[in-house]
This record gives sequence, structure tokens and C-alpha cells, in this order.
Amino acid sequence: MPLENAVLTTDNCRYCLMCRHVCPVGHVTRLETLTPHGWGLLISSKQRGLIDWTDSAVDKLYTCADCGTCQSHCVTDQPLPSAIAEARAEVAELGLAPANLYSLNEAISRWGNPYAESEPDAVTGTGEVALFVGDDARYLWPDGLKAALTLLRAVGMDPVLIGAGRNSGYLPSSLGFPETARRLARANLDDLQASQATTLLTLNPGDTYAFRKLYSERLGIDFPANVAIKEVTTLLAEHLGAGTLTLRRAGGGPPHAYVDPAHTVRVADRDAAPRQLLAAVMPAPAVELFWRRERSHPAGSTSLRFANPMIAEHLTYARLGDARESGAQLLFCEDAGTLSALSSKAPRFGLTIRGLYELLAEQLV
Repeated sequence: MPLENAVLTTDNCRYCLMCRHVCPVGHVTRLETLTPHGWGLLISSKQRGLIDWTDSAVDKLYTCADCGTCQSHCVTDQPLPSAIAEARAEVAELGLAPANLYSLNEAISRWGNPYAESEPDAVTGTGEVALFVGDDARYLWPDGLKAALTLLRAVGMDPVLIGAGRNSGYLPSSLGFPETARRLARANLDDLQASQATTLLTLNPGDTYAFRKLYSERLGIDFPANVAIKEVTTLLAEHLGAGTLTLRRAGGGPPHAYVDPAHTVRVADRDAAPRQLLAAVMPAPAVELFWRRERSHPAGSTSLRFANPMIAEHLTYARLGDARESGAQLLFCEDAGTLSALSSKAPRFGLTIRGLYELLAEQLV
């Protein structure tokens, strides 16, 4: 999506309030400038020559969480998040982005991830099914990956691991470094080709979104048409329904809830599967959070954790506060980034965080 087309999006969004009420950053900051139409007006004003990219303007540009909530609630499907990413790319090219993001981009360019000076694992073997590991699952919550593999093997799958330790490309794309994102995307697709897989499994909706939409919409890279993309939770729910996955009930416990991961709103019809799996093993029904399913809000696990850690932290507080108000004491999620963000602040709220994949693996029959 070239910048000139992004300008058209910001022209449409700058005075529209259709999605303002669902923006997570707007909710936690209560600042009108930090809402979708505020960002639209900011970018549109710059393109009209009405403002410059001052430190203050750049700071506001980098407060969007790039969670997709605005676009998912737009009747005309305006791609404002992609427009913001394009504006950030312009700012980064001018050398005006936050200083820490340039060193972050260098690290991602060198290592494929922002967490460790370690290169992604090479693909070993071939097969019909591949699993994209990514960087969050590798470095932030590795127990979830181990449990997911146990579950997949229980239904007769031993997937080829690809992208193990490499970001999907979402992070640099969101922060304004599209060339880095393209290199990561091509490397991931090279891994996929090497695996010879015809089905690609993902561990979370963020990676699903990257492969299904971000590559083509932001990076101009086509995903192979002959490869199907499916989330692990969706696959496991299908096996549960078919009787090829058997789970036993867990013992009693405190009230629990499922937390929809970041980017849930960007992947249609994926929110039922993890709830079905959770209901199959928990002894009592889950309580539902207010910000859930099609109106789910992210914890501080998107690109915002690097662009503006303070606001990202408040998004995490907001998700934990939502859970506490619902009466839940135990929270489940399958996404490594969301789990990492929630667990870092959960003790302040008296809440316990657990990985959904780990729970399911423990209850395998």
C-alpha cells in the first residue's frame, strides 16, 4: 500500500468517529489525539503541509498499537493501520523515528528477532504440514510451543518447524521498517518452500494475520496459493469434534476466563475454537471479559511495547482490570506475547496466568 494511497485513507478517517469508541489506546489515555481519527488527522495534516514531523507529532504517530481494532469496526474497511505504518516508514526514512527503534531494527535485521543474538533455526526435514514458530513462542513462552507440539503429535501430526526464532515481519512493518519486514517475510516463505508443506499451522492470530493479509497488503509479497493456513487451536477443535482428540476434565479451580490474543479482530471466526477447547477440560463454564471476541483489546504485546512501553503497560493493566472486574481469578491464553505481557503484571491484580496449550497437553488422554 503506497503512501499516496495511505493519504486517501487518512483523509477518510480524520473526521470520522465510527471506531473511536473501540480504540484501546484511546481508552487508556483518554486523549482525543490518540484515537484513530486523531492519527488520521495528524497524517493528513502533514501531507497537506500544515504541520511538520516534530518530536511531538512523531511521538503521537508511534502511540498507535497497530492492533487492527479500528479497521475491524469500519463499515468501509479503511486500512488506517497500514496508513499509519506507511507514515512511520516515511518518518523512519527521514531519521526522525524514536532513536531506540533504529537499534531495534538493526537487531531484527541481524538476528530476525528483538530478544536474543541468535539466528533462526534452519529447516530440517520435509512434510505436508509445517508449523511457524516465530520469535515470541521461541523466546517469551517456550513451554507453549512444547505443549502445542505434544498436542499435534497426539492427533497424528509431526510438523516441520519453520521460522523458529524469526519474527513474522509484523514488528518491523509496524514500526516503519518495511524493507526489514520484507526480508523476514521472504526468509519465512523460503523456509516454507524448503519444508514442501501444503498446510501451514500458526500458534496465534497475529501470525495468521501476517501470512494472510500483511504480506500482500503492506509488503507486496504474495503468500503461496497452494498452501492452506490454519491456527493450531482451530485444528485441535476440529479433532476434538471428530473424536480424534480426547481430553479429560481438570479438577476444580477458581473462576476462569479466556483472554483473546492480540490481532484476534483481524482473523474472522477464530474465537470459538479456543473456547471450545477450554470448555472441554475445565469443570465449570468460563466467565467472559467485556473486551472479547470481535471487540477484543490487546494486552501490551503488539509493536507498542517497543514504540511506547508505558502505554503498552497500561493496555496490559486494562486487560487485567477487565478480568478482575469479571470475577475471574485464572486467565488462559495461547499466544506467547499476550501471556508474557499478562504474567508480568498479574500479581498486582491477584490473578494467575496459564497457557492454554499447556493446560490441554496436561489433560490429554
